Amino acid sequence: MPLHPRPGRGSPPTPDGETPAAELARLRARVAELEAAERKLNAERDILRAAAKYFAGETRW
Repeated sequence: MPLHPRPGRGSPPTPDGETPAAELARLRARVAELEAAERKLNAERDILRAAAKYFAGETRW
């Protein structure tokens, strides 16, 4: 018998009153938010790198 039973249907709510299903839904939504933010940051970084490369190529000191 496992020491830490896997949460599933009929599991008691967590101490803060959130059911395991609600916690899972909340965490999945948070992961989706973080993944979207990561995609945006990566796109912004790529734009800045391209701009830096462009302007560095134009500089003739």
